[in-house]
Amino acid sequence: MKLFDVYSLYNVEPVRGCGNYVYDAEGTKYLDLYGGHAVISIGHAHPHYVKAISEQVGKLGFYSNSVENSLQTRLAEKLGRISGYDDYSLFLCNSGAEANENALKLASFHSGERKVLCFSKAFHGRTSGAVSATDNPSIQAPFNRTDAVEFVPLNDLAAVEAKLAEGGFCAVLIEGIQGVAGIHTPSDDFMRGLREVTEHYGVSLILDEIQSGYGRTGVFFAHQWAGIRPDIITCAKGIANGFPMGAVLISPKYEAKKGMLGTTFGGNHLACAAAIAVLDIVESEGLIENARNVGNYLIEQLRQMPALKQVRGRGLMIGIEIEGSAAELRKQLLFERHIFTGGAGATTVRLLPALTIGKAEADIFLNNFKELL
Repeated sequence: MKLFDVYSLYNVEPVRGCGNYVYDAEGTKYLDLYGGHAVISIGHAHPHYVKAISEQVGKLGFYSNSVENSLQTRLAEKLGRISGYDDYSLFLCNSGAEANENALKLASFHSGERKVLCFSKAFHGRTSGAVSATDNPSIQAPFNRTDAVEFVPLNDLAAVEAKLAEGGFCAVLIEGIQGVAGIHTPSDDFMRGLREVTEHYGVSLILDEIQSGYGRTGVFFAHQWAGIRPDIITCAKGIANGFPMGAVLISPKYEAKKGMLGTTFGGNHLACAAAIAVLDIVESEGLIENARNVGNYLIEQLRQMPALKQVRGRGLMIGIEIEGSAAELRKQLLFERHIFTGGAGATTVRLLPALTIGKAEADIFLNNFKELL
């Protein structure tokens, strides 16, 4: 058997990580400014994280959701307190796409409606419902295409209101910051208007904070910059620093009924131990403030480079639009300067480092990036 060939791969294999660096089998050291798609939130192989998972797997790695699991309760209480959503409920699952699937299902159960309003260039995952809500027909099979999802331009409140006035919508689904699209931020005024119009029409507002959450933008969730509270919040990626996990934060207005949502592996003992450790580190090491400070520094320094077309983002979620091919520049960064970055379209370099990155490491990137430009 061979692997199903669906990924474009770089000819490099990290075999070990420490902090903000990864190493290949030959010992070559790479500065990691991508964190495996924003997954590495607390750095590689953090001692507290390693200890928590190791101790838990030595006691009990898994049992099903048919029994009590006090780790889930500990995680819910800690996440609620740190995020500012201690009055919400928590449903645990395995990935961001699965979190969005359950959020959409919950909104539809609640209203009895089936249509969902999304935004141009949105990306919400690759499972059936999530990919239907993703504005990319090339990754939608015929099975996934549906008239239950409609798209309007980002930051166009009039277009949102016109659609919702037609009726039949259960939810508006929006990313805190569009990641795959190239780091496009909904304005704070738009987010506040979106909250008002969804409340007016009785439609659930779902915030996909899978990439933009967990402290990445300098607040716990990106939507908190606008001072709003959505009905449902989805998160994953940085939640467990690489252990597969997703979560749905659910407003008290939604009534839970036995069997309406479910999962085999979601919220398992290892995942919860990993996620609790992540929150321990985020809190004890002040990583949200660090993300804001170092992110602001990176953005300010990048905006002083005249060769760049645009620098977008907040905190440590940064899109750098260049003249020419971002793919070629990223290859140079990786193979000539040993720096991992991400892409988002033909001309955008994406930075999603761990929240532990310091100014010294930021300067390593800035100096090499400027030289290559």
